[in-house]
Amino acid sequence: MALFIKKSLFTAFFIVVAATGVALGLKAAVGVGAWDAFSQATSTVIGIKVGTFSMMMNLSCVLVQMVILKKDFKLLSFLQIFMAILLGFFVNIVFYDVLGGVIINSYVINMLIYLGSLLVIIMAVALIMSINFLSFPLEAACMAVASKTKLKFGTIRQLVDVFSIIGAIVIAISFNNPIPIREGTVIGMLLFGPMIAWFIPRFTPLVKRMGISD
Repeated sequence: MALFIKKSLFTAFFIVVAATGVALGLKAAVGVGAWDAFSQATSTVIGIKVGTFSMMMNLSCVLVQMVILKKDFKLLSFLQIFMAILLGFFVNIVFYDVLGGVIINSYVINMLIYLGSLLVIIMAVALIMSINFLSFPLEAACMAVASKTKLKFGTIRQLVDVFSIIGAIVIAISFNNPIPIREGTVIGMLLFGPMIAWFIPRFTPLVKRMGISD
């Protein structure tokens, strides 16, 4: 029970850290990840906060898992609902309330902020994954689809990114809004996976020494 509480608090803390990174990346406005780009493009059109729409998207991923896995959907996986709510809630707080009045006109500074935000997100996600407790709703949904199809997880995850990018571009163009797909999106796609893979084996011994991992 004590380990469960430790893992829950650890995960919650780094979800808040990841949300801060997402908000900083959105504020930099030099492009965001495919999933976030779709959330940003859609939320702008329908008039809700980007974190709220992201929350809805992640909750839909939990629903997808429940439909696909049925009885195989683990009780622990219900905690993904709280992950989705916590992530979206803090993206809204940081992006709209904390950074709402901040205006940065320098491209170089915005790019540095974006790169810093990307590193923050990568490290937060790697730390969460290193304790082998919960998966993020999107990744868990992709794994559920992979378990019931002949497609590999990586292929499904890439397809989600492709369709997210296409959707974001179509929505932005259709409503004459700024396209959220930019150089930052490409940088994120190139660095995110490899850097996650690099950090996890380095964080795993650390979390074990902290008594947070089995």
